[in-house]
Amino acid sequence: MKAKFLNPKTDKILTRLLWATGGIALLVVVLSAVSQKRDSVTAEVVINVKELPDSSKLITEKDILTTITRSMGRSPIGMPTEKLDLRRMEERVLEKDPFISDADVYIDARNRLNIDIKQREPFIRIIDASGKNYYLDKHGKFMPTSINFTARVPVATGYIPSFTPEFMRKRNGTLRHLFLFAEKIQQDEFMKAMTEQIFVTKKREFIVIPKLGKQKIFFGKNRNIEDKFKRLKVFYTEGMPYEGWHKFATMDLRYEGQVVCNRK
Repeated sequence: MKAKFLNPKTDKILTRLLWATGGIALLVVVLSAVSQKRDSVTAEVVINVKELPDSSKLITEKDILTTITRSMGRSPIGMPTEKLDLRRMEERVLEKDPFISDADVYIDARNRLNIDIKQREPFIRIIDASGKNYYLDKHGKFMPTSINFTARVPVATGYIPSFTPEFMRKRNGTLRHLFLFAEKIQQDEFMKAMTEQIFVTKKREFIVIPKLGKQKIFFGKNRNIEDKFKRLKVFYTEGMPYEGWHKFATMDLRYEGQVVCNRK
């Protein structure tokens, strides 16, 4: 029996027909998926707020849902997914919140609205001369206090002027020098672990109140801070164990090369 071969021209036509059929089928699938997506509605809202290093949440999932609902004028559940402006939700609503550093909003395959939140981390808590109470983050941005949780950060009190957004540009400003001093404390593991409170005097000098003991540690102006840290560490590790933690009322680092102590 003789084998039959297709004519090259016929073979080319069949190939084109197969490609065309496949293309039409793919187009039908795509159009069907688009139509189905257009008709789909939001089934659920899934919110994840990443905890701060101390496991705290200054803003909760409930707060996020309230913010989203208020901005839209209704709950997103049941809304057509194509009508959700995800970019606006991220940039103009959530990331404008003083407690939020970054927001990621997306719809998953199950038509759930997912909202992932990274919190802005408080760096220092300020109670200024007028009694205003707020946080600054590590970039010097203003953060109000939270009704949900109190961040475990150093508290600064005393003769502190009111916050202004441009405070870091005021070269000799008290708040700027306080922020820079607190920044150096946070960069030093020993000082970070021991510092409970920073008091600002009328002369714009800094007094640190440690977590252990009731001593007042006088640092003076925001100058030669690394050297003052070094002297304090030597005193704590070599001098303090012999004398005892509670025998001194003050430690003064304002004099070069010395730690001047006054007993209680």
